This record gives sequence, structure tokens and C-alpha cells, in this order.
Amino acid sequence: MHVIATAGHVDHGKSTLVRALTGMEPDRWAEERRRGMTIDLGFAWTTLGSGERIAFVDVPGHERFVTNMLAGVGPCPAVMLVVAADQGWQAQSAEHLAALEALGVRHGLAVVTRADLADPEPALRQVHDHLRKTGLAGIDSVVVSGRTRQGLDELETALARLAAALPEPDTGDAVRLWIDRVFTITGSGTVVTGTLTRGTLRVGDELETGGTRVRIRGLQTLGEKAEQVSATARVAVNLRGVDRDDLTRGMALVTPEAWLPARAIDVRLTPAMGHRAEEAVLHLGSAAVPVRIRRLGSDTARLALGRPLPLRTGDRGLLRDPGRREIVAGVLVLDVRPPALRRRGAAAARAAALDEVPLPDAAALLRWHGLLKGGELRAMGCPPTGTPVAGDWYADPGHWSSLARRLAEHVSRRPAHDPGITVDAAAQLLGLPDRRLAEALVAPPLVVEGGRVLPADRALPPAIARAVAKLAAELAEHPFAAPTAERLDELGLTGKALAAAIHAGAVLSIGKNVVLMPDALDKAAATLAALPSPFTVSDARTALATSRRVALPLLECLDARGITKRVDNDRRAFRPRD
Repeated sequence: MHVIATAGHVDHGKSTLVRALTGMEPDRWAEERRRGMTIDLGFAWTTLGSGERIAFVDVPGHERFVTNMLAGVGPCPAVMLVVAADQGWQAQSAEHLAALEALGVRHGLAVVTRADLADPEPALRQVHDHLRKTGLAGIDSVVVSGRTRQGLDELETALARLAAALPEPDTGDAVRLWIDRVFTITGSGTVVTGTLTRGTLRVGDELETGGTRVRIRGLQTLGEKAEQVSATARVAVNLRGVDRDDLTRGMALVTPEAWLPARAIDVRLTPAMGHRAEEAVLHLGSAAVPVRIRRLGSDTARLALGRPLPLRTGDRGLLRDPGRREIVAGVLVLDVRPPALRRRGAAAARAAALDEVPLPDAAALLRWHGLLKGGELRAMGCPPTGTPVAGDWYADPGHWSSLARRLAEHVSRRPAHDPGITVDAAAQLLGLPDRRLAEALVAPPLVVEGGRVLPADRALPPAIARAVAKLAAELAEHPFAAPTAERLDELGLTGKALAAAIHAGAVLSIGKNVVLMPDALDKAAATLAALPSPFTVSDARTALATSRRVALPLLECLDARGITKRVDNDRRAFRPRD
């Protein structure tokens, strides 16, 4: 199926033309038929002689209903621009063309109607003149009369050519269905309609809208029930899990976790915005959202959205000033997770970064953000390439090298007897969101040993390092169950080997043959802090799940550090922090 929107001035015969092509009444409301003009969106469909199925989104032409028109055109990949032979090019013809240009619509068909009422040639010349400098230059044009059916065969042939030229949609992509109508059906519940431009919908699928998880109860397309519908298609979706009053036009049904709800976006304005408007309405898909505009460069800006929208890099929309009733600029989305602009000169620096690429790819997003997960890149519209640096994390090469240098410099500046820093401390030092990133940064001249990052020349011999790793594994679940002297002997951690491990900070000795991992004191303090104060040695032993052999020296070490203090012979309390 192919979906085509109509466009053109009010009373130029758009609905009449759709009616003649499909035999269906696109004007759904009695008020529309009474007034003889389309007020809201209408829908109709037909099968061409070529076998192509065409669905039409019939939009209003009156200037008072431009918001409705944009909601219909926004998600559609192609347009049928209609101009009446007896009236020629009009004000809304120009505004609709400006909207199509701003939205980046590049596939269409020009139709001059009412050829039975006036010579169509002047209107046809006007259409070609106005299209010449737009992205729709060179599209087919047809002269018709909806009343006499003159030219309808040629129009069907032109529609078949247009359908064949449309790019193939990605039916395997994540779903984003912009809602253009919401209603209820007795016995079925909430139903929404929209133009599906990507992905595939299946009965039983779970989707998300406005932060609410919903499930597809049923599907219809072109009046027929279906178990699944793939893009491109007009589709009605019966939903379970949401009330009709919770949904409105401009919301979207999306694949969960495949989209980032954007509250601020960096965009390119096309053309560069002439006047200094600080507020406008962003029209994208079927949504119309108020935005605050912060200019960055001559043709770039940051938009703060009145409500979050599921957007991706490359999305197109337009800014409209409803007060002036004019389109301010077209919008090309560049970044849906833009960095904060806090420092002096940050806006100018951001504008320079955005000017580096016409349309960002994964490499550009990583250059701007430093680190992103593969899932985030896909949700932002730029699937990752190359190999992740750790887990699902991808990094900009320059940023990654800078992090590695900072870590090496920090560790190398520490005293020779220092046992290094823990991996968690390294992640905190570098502001990393995942400790695996800190581990992945460790490369010669650094090593990780016993959970700590230290210079390779301070590393333990392989046999001792293996023994420490075995001990760490044994203490992972019960960190205070210190091994016996016999077990230390079995591990090879006695004499000089044990002394080397202690000196390197790989293990912690708190008494004769009482050996734990280096973070044992911090873990013990955190555990004991939860006890009622003061507490006894027996209380501590129970809380730490260890023996008196370990508990007593542990408490003495905590006393020595000033973390705890004796209250009497058997009780301790935590010292108050300054």
C-alpha cells in the first residue's frame, strides 16, 4: 500500500477528486458535507488498474485548519497538490507548498482540477513556476475534472508511476505510529488511526504511548481485519490497556525502549530563520507542540519542547508562528539528547560542532557525547558501527584516548608504595557511568590486580596474582570469612609471597594469618553502621557472618582508623562525623 496526502487551497476540489478516484466519501462529518469544505482529516482508498493500493489522507484547505492539514501531511511520504483551473494559484496553495518544502516531501503529483470550468493551461503554468525552486520540481502534472471524469485515467497512470517511485519502507524497523484520530467502538474499546511509515504491527504486540504500555487487541487496514500490517499503510489499531481520554492526536505508538522521549533537541533550520522569534509551534508527524527557541548559529537552534516527543536524528518538521499565521522555518533534527550549555561560549561551540556535518551519523554523535550505548545510538537514529569498547558501550576514539591518558597520569603520580586505586574509584574519577569502562581503559603501562589499577612495574608475579584471584573469588560472597593458615598455605600465600601481595595492596592483613581483600574495612564499616549503637563483638560477628578470630582484629582496625571507639570492654559505637 502507498499513502498519499492531498494539499491545496480551500474549495479547489481535493475531496471531489478523492471521491471520484475511490468512490468513497472522505468528509466524515455531517458539518463538513453541510459546509461543502473539509474541516478535519478524511480518509479513502482505492486499487489502481496496475494493482497498486492507494490510501488518501484528505486534508482541509482553509487557513483556519492548517494545524489539521499539517497533522495529515506530516507522516505521509507523498502528496497530491491540487489547484483549481478556474481559480489558479491561491494563498493556501502557497502555504501548503511551503509546508511540504519544510517537511522535506520530495515525492508528489500536481493535479489541476475543474478543467471543465476554465482553461487549465494558465493554472498549470502557475503550478510549474511555483514548484520550480522546490524539492517537488519536476513532478508529474495532470489535468482533470472530477465532475466529468476527464483525465482520471491519466491520473491513475500518474499515481501508479508515483507509487512505483516511492522508496521502500523499512518494515523491520522500530514502530512509530503518529496518532491522527482517537475513538471508541462499543465492545472493542479504544481505537487509534495513523499512517504507519516504518516497522510492522502485529496483534498481541506490546507498544508504548505517553509512558504507558499498551497491547494491540486488533488491527484493520483499508476496512479489512488483519493479523499484521507492515509499512507503508493506513491502519486502525484497537488497543488494550489505555482509555480513549488518555490519548490525543499528536501522540505516538512506539516500540518500547526503541525511542528516546526528547524534551530538548538541536536542529538545523531550513531556510535560516529570518526573524528573532523565541516561541513557536513545532509540527512533526501529527504532533503540534509549543517550543522555546534558543538560537545557536545562523541556521541552528535548540528547541525546548512543551512535552516530550519520540524523535530521531533526521526527523523533519516545521516551526509555525500561529500568531502571524506563517511558517517560520523547516526543522531537521540533529540531536535528541543535546548536552547542557552551561559555560560561557558554549552555544557558539555547539553551533560549530553542529556545522561539521549536514546530517549526523553514529561517529558524529559519539564525537559530541563521548560515550553512548549501542541501544541509545539506535534509538537516536544512528545505528553503531565498529566494535564496542566494553559491553554495549561505544566511544569516540579521541575521547577514549583522553580518558586512558588521564587514568595513566593519575595512577603514575601516586607514591611508589601506594597500592593503586580500585576500579570503582577509577570510574568515579573519570565520570564513567559503568565500571566496565574503567576496566576496559586499563592497558600498558597499567594493569588491574586484585580489583585495583596500578602500574605494571608494581604488578605481582603471575603465580601470586593467580593466588590472589582465587582468594578474591572465595571471599566474593562472604567477604569476612578469612581463610585459615592451612588454606593460605594451599593457595601459596605465605612468607614472601604473602608479603608481596600485602605490599602491593592486593590483600589486607589485619592480624596474624587473618587476610582479607583490600576493601574489607570499608565493607565492614558499612555493615556495622546498620547495627544499633553501641554494639558488642558478638553483634559484630553475627552481622559480618564471621568468627571471633576475624571480628576482633577487624574492630581494632576500625578503632585505629577512628571509625569506631570503645564504650567499655565489650562494646563499641561509631564516632560522630564532623
